Amino acid sequence: MRFSKWHALGNSYLVVERADAGRALTETDARRLCDPGPGVGADGVLEVLGRDARSARVAIWNPDGSRAGMSGNGTRIAAAWLLGETGGDEAEIAVDERTVRARRRADGLIEQALAAVEVGERETIDVHGNPVDVVPVDLGNPHAVVPCEEPTREVLLRLGPLVEVHPRFPGRTNVQLAHPGGRHELIVLVWERGAGETASSGSSAVAAAAAAVAQGWCASPVTVRMPGGELEVRLDGAEATLVGPAVEICRGELLPGP
Repeated sequence: MRFSKWHALGNSYLVVERADAGRALTETDARRLCDPGPGVGADGVLEVLGRDARSARVAIWNPDGSRAGMSGNGTRIAAAWLLGETGGDEAEIAVDERTVRARRRADGLIEQALAAVEVGERETIDVHGNPVDVVPVDLGNPHAVVPCEEPTREVLLRLGPLVEVHPRFPGRTNVQLAHPGGRHELIVLVWERGAGETASSGSSAVAAAAAAVAQGWCASPVTVRMPGGELEVRLDGAEATLVGPAVEICRGELLPGP
């Protein structure tokens, strides 16, 4: 099975074409590909279901074999991959019922116009007897933005796994610890459902920025700072634009396993 490996601010994905693999990927395939032991190692797999010169349909797999539904970094990588294959400057990436429009800017960064972002009201959930404030956000995948005075890795590793599986989110949720660093700056740590601690996440950056603007913590445009680097989020009502890099690391072939 041939693949190319990409990363977006340290968040890595493998791109695999179904037509090349000769069959649909399975949960077992996704787990093996993402496992650095028997596989390649990655934070997820982008299975290209079909494509033409300007568009591609993609399924996004988490390392645990579950489906992601949407990924800002993943769709940006898929767009960069397609633009590299076709030599174009604009592309559309369809994931389930959502379509992301993307273009390569003169500076090499990929700009994505994402579908509508839905921000819910701030609420308090009980996490093992402790009240935790969250702002729920829907971006085609669920998010729980947690306002945090001091987003530390220690807090992320403690709260992330608990909020991910909280009964409030029956399909599990991505979790962001967020703190405004200025009127147009947001500091964010990310716990992804099905993947765990992540250096960066495009959809999490958009969710956190949308929550911050809705709550009055920040104003658009928002520079979202994560351990892996910075992403720019612009919000126009419920519409979001995400700007960031996508870099190819290598190409290879995974031989059949036992």
